[in-house]
Amino acid sequence: MMPRMTRTLSIAALALVAASLSFSPAQAELPPGQAAPAFTVEGAMAGKPVTVDLKAALKKGPVVLYFFPAAFTPGCNVEAHTFAQNIARFRAAGATVIGMTAGNTDQLAKFSAEKCAGKFTVAPASPALLKGYDVVLKNKDGGATGYSSRTTYVIAPNGTVASVYSDMNPAQHVQRSLAAVHKLTGK
Repeated sequence: MMPRMTRTLSIAALALVAASLSFSPAQAELPPGQAAPAFTVEGAMAGKPVTVDLKAALKKGPVVLYFFPAAFTPGCNVEAHTFAQNIARFRAAGATVIGMTAGNTDQLAKFSAEKCAGKFTVAPASPALLKGYDVVLKNKDGGATGYSSRTTYVIAPNGTVASVYSDMNPAQHVQRSLAAVHKLTGK
């Protein structure tokens, strides 16, 4: 019989594999150099409501804007936890981290406190914002799911895309975005 933790991790791994077989991310993310669409939305940090304004965040330095499919799903939990564990490294490099999703948006306050450990903001992504960032998660047949793909943007303080990484596997998003921030800021 498998220990409980191993069984839980195995189930989470199977869920990730199943999700990657059922969906595909949008294939035309915004390229580096293109202007990132501005937004102001109500989100959450540490379980409390906050206003998330891209232009205001960019005044402080680069923004790591990561889109994830849905709060409280295995891959998204792992990704949020990994961003939270590394938030001091992002801040030391002058970057702000913002998570956005179109899935389970009614649970974002709780997700921000539990999975993001109160370290960064998360906010709902509207259909227009998903389209603007070209992060609509699609079925294998090309139809929209209503969720966002797992795509991470590093946005330069001038509002242009400095880096983009899209992969349904959450494993490399933090490492790649941190490397892009270091390259951008030299910190």
